[in-house]
Amino acid sequence: MKVLVIGGSGFIGTRLIRQLLADGHEVTNLDIAPSQEHPQITVIGDVRQFTDVKSAAVGVDAIINLSAQHRDDVKPLSLYEEVNVGGARTVIKAAEANAVNRIVFTSTVAVYGLGKVNPNENSPVEPFNEYGRTKLAAEKLLRAWADGDAQRSLSMVRPSVVFGEANRGNVYNLARQIASGRFVFVGKGRNRKSMAYVGNIAVFLAGRLSAPTGTDITNFADKPDLTTRELVDLVRDSLQGRAKSQLSIPLWLGTIAGYGFDLLAKVTRRNLPISSIRIKKFAAETTVDTGKLQASGFVPAYTLTEALRATVKAEFVDRDGLADPPGGSEGSE
Repeated sequence: MKVLVIGGSGFIGTRLIRQLLADGHEVTNLDIAPSQEHPQITVIGDVRQFTDVKSAAVGVDAIINLSAQHRDDVKPLSLYEEVNVGGARTVIKAAEANAVNRIVFTSTVAVYGLGKVNPNENSPVEPFNEYGRTKLAAEKLLRAWADGDAQRSLSMVRPSVVFGEANRGNVYNLARQIASGRFVFVGKGRNRKSMAYVGNIAVFLAGRLSAPTGTDITNFADKPDLTTRELVDLVRDSLQGRAKSQLSIPLWLGTIAGYGFDLLAKVTRRNLPISSIRIKKFAAETTVDTGKLQASGFVPAYTLTEALRATVKAEFVDRDGLADPPGGSEGSE
């Protein structure tokens, strides 16, 4: 199958393209940034530009759209709308122009809202931020596209927070802070977190190319969920003695500190590693139901514990992850 991956130069996209090629697909990557691993099949272009997407989609059988603005500190806020919603609209137009009837779209569990316990694919959607709101808006546009022709296939995957080797998202930053001694545990840590390993979700996304016609939505997370305390303890243990002392403070104090950092960021016009929304997300119960995923017969190659240990080992034991500059990457909620 000839496949166009949009946003394939990022963390999830790099691993997905590796999987697609292993499965025997012919792949083109369209991204605003070059790909370090797949430069020979990468075309530089912008998901917001119709001519870029239309040209890249000529002759393909399917489009996988990974492109997104997802970080907490995106500025200006209008970028969420431009990339997440405008990009979806552009992909639809390009698909129609090239008679492409198969789209795979990575959405997010953020559409359910913050602090929800095990929502399934039919649960009410109440996004709490611009990322979740614009992803939900993109879903609605794509649904309308799929409904327009009975031959069309739309597979929308809602991942929980994605982690893995070479990622610089939430799990990496947590391990980095623990290893450096800057980590402060906020709250009691009884809240549970759903997470997804990049190696597992890449296999699942590649498999969605054979989804039947119509619209399908699937939550993706690797189970069982860990409490925040269990997650932190597992990371500390995986650091093999590199973890330093840990300070714990109550949630109310952490929340006040978060608002203080919000004010400091506004005054200094700098993006700081601590904010009120990050404190809320750390202490929130963010789990999703994966009954549909499990019923599909999908079996992950790696358990959550195995994947977490391997990721921490690769970044902080085999090489010094503390030496890397902080940065974001596609694929984290």
